[in-house]
Amino acid sequence: MTDFEDTSRAIYIEAGGPVGSVVLNRPAKRNAMSEAMWRDLPQAVQALDNDGAVRVIVVRSSSDAAFCAGADIAELEAIARDKKRQESNRVAIREAQRSLARAKKPTIARITGACMGGGCGIALHCDMRIAAHGARFGITPAKLGLVYPLNDTKQLMDLVGPSKAKSMLFTGRVLDVEEALAIGLIDELCAPEELDIKVSALSHQIAAVSQYSVRGIKILVQNVLDGQCDDDDATAEMFRAAHEGQDAVEGVRAFLEKRPADFRWND
Repeated sequence: MTDFEDTSRAIYIEAGGPVGSVVLNRPAKRNAMSEAMWRDLPQAVQALDNDGAVRVIVVRSSSDAAFCAGADIAELEAIARDKKRQESNRVAIREAQRSLARAKKPTIARITGACMGGGCGIALHCDMRIAAHGARFGITPAKLGLVYPLNDTKQLMDLVGPSKAKSMLFTGRVLDVEEALAIGLIDELCAPEELDIKVSALSHQIAAVSQYSVRGIKILVQNVLDGQCDDDDATAEMFRAAHEGQDAVEGVRAFLEKRPADFRWND
């Protein structure tokens, strides 16, 4: 048992199969993120990334009342008085969110209730987002006199485009889940009682295909989001090398033999 399997922690993990979970667990504060929690999040993600049995990582709340209400506002006063804390907090948030976007394995946000500020940032940095009716979304630095980080702003713009991102950020308004779906902030919307079924179905669908392919595709998508628009030596070699990989050999053979593929690649 790792430290992060302790369910009394503010962030803990669940594993034991192809789908692992990072659980936000501060229900009395609607999972408001302290600097300590931001520092813990990459370690929790890394623990699942290193688990050979896990193929998909789901980020969820221990309570359906809120996914995450954002940063711990009470902590901001202390951070504002200390320049070292300002920088350490900035770095902690950046590294936590990037750990989701740049994890080796696909990440899915399971969203219920409030998904605000830094909590919305957590969801933005996951590869996919599935929400239940009743969820609410907002990014509110303009209501606090703060500035949203560039990394988070880019993630938002990549999903909804510049105009919608400006509308959200300039006003700090709260979006209902229907608008979030319409502008591309989330990928799928369902009834609360169907949420676990939807998340599980998508997770297991991803887990069933070649993980060699999934890992490579995630790298390429991130490269494109980072600005790459044509092959370099590394990405060209990824394409060539895949043809000789054990999963490609199995996939082609299974197709020709009209049977399900038995993909076994695992790093």
